Amino acid sequence: MACIIGAYGYLTWKDEPNPFILHGTNLTGAALLTVSLLVHTNWPSLVLEGFWAAIAIWGLAKAIRARKAKS
Repeated sequence: MACIIGAYGYLTWKDEPNPFILHGTNLTGAALLTVSLLVHTNWPSLVLEGFWAAIAIWGLAKAIRARKAKS
């Protein structure tokens, strides 16, 4: 949970956040919460974490493509 809240705070705090830090932290938080939810099953939260992770992966892929386009 701290990773996701930290990433949201980082996004709000920085004028130009690094997408690798932002989405990487969100993905880490989603993965850690998913492990916890697999032990203490809560299906709605587990589905939410799946979407959260998918969006983070999409953001990372977008950042990688943008970095390749610059070079």
